Amino acid sequence: MKLLTGNDLPTGDVTWWTGSGWSRHVEDAADVGDQGDAIAHAEEGARRVNAPYVIDAAATPEGPRPAHIKDRIRALGPTVRPDLTLKPADPEAGSWVI
Repeated sequence: MKLLTGNDLPTGDVTWWTGSGWSRHVEDAADVGDQGDAIAHAEEGARRVNAPYVIDAAATPEGPRPAHIKDRIRALGPTVRPDLTLKPADPEAGSWVI
């Protein structure tokens, strides 16, 4: 499975390609297959996202999970303060990263 990720231009937030737009939640990400580079080029050209790139991921019952720890951290948010993550009410959120 391949995902497309980048950063939102106005906010800098991590964002994920959903198949029709962008979401801050990796659970909404769609498999881009071998179309990732073409989508990235079009979306960056339209100035809807900054520095998009394709990553490897695995499908899980909870949704896509990035293969590399860097992108799992990006998907969750800051790990130094769990209250600032995208899952502040989830006491197990940190275990999602590792």
